[in-house]
Amino acid sequence: MLVGAQTFTVRNYTQNERDFYESMKRIADIGYECVQLSAIGNIPVEAQRQICDEFGLKIVLTHTNPDRMITDPEGVIRDHDVLGCDCIGIGMMAPKYQTAEWVDQFAKDFTLPAQKMHDAGKIFMYHNHNFEWTRLRDGRRIIDVLLEQMPAELMGFTLDTYWLQAAGCDVIHWIEKLQDRIPCVHLKDMAVQGWDAHFAPVGEGNLDFPKILHTLKTLGKTKYLLVEQDDCYGDSPFACLERSYKNIRKMGY
Repeated sequence: MLVGAQTFTVRNYTQNERDFYESMKRIADIGYECVQLSAIGNIPVEAQRQICDEFGLKIVLTHTNPDRMITDPEGVIRDHDVLGCDCIGIGMMAPKYQTAEWVDQFAKDFTLPAQKMHDAGKIFMYHNHNFEWTRLRDGRRIIDVLLEQMPAELMGFTLDTYWLQAAGCDVIHWIEKLQDRIPCVHLKDMAVQGWDAHFAPVGEGNLDFPKILHTLKTLGKTKYLLVEQDDCYGDSPFACLERSYKNIRKMGY
């Protein structure tokens, strides 16, 4: 499994080409081998690829505008060909789908784009938060609808450890349940301060990452471990990424 950085962590430093260049250099200097590109500014995909190549960073996943996936899937696929990236992700389900009345529309909207991605040798990736475990007015949970209506060959999951914990889920159970759908996993820790949950560098919160990483390695289905910290609470996001990286390496991964 390659250890990579999710650029959403450093999103304030990826909004122009100059900053993107410096950010990728710093990420590579930490030791990361790959990146997920998310929350990138208006930078041509050719430049993104060239810069990542310069620093030996493989682009393994993106977060891409879901509306463009629907209206221009061919263009999305072409961009990912340029990036050398096979996993095409969305960051979050739009609020309109998060209701009993509209949840079935998600598969109707994304099956055709996902099929085109599949035919091009790529895969549509869905990133979970905690709301997918909401039980809707009609008694169904969003996560169950997604699993039933979007087959594994058309949709993978970027499994997010923090948001599983926030949903009150057994992280190991869901890793095992979704093992055939999770080429990419977000490593994200949760710490507690008083009554409040906080994002934390991997290994500095309360998730059992030695067990999580051992399970992923044993199952052998996940290719990319992507470190993300949504909020660094005033600390340098690069310093937080470095702490996570060192902690993961200390665990033997």
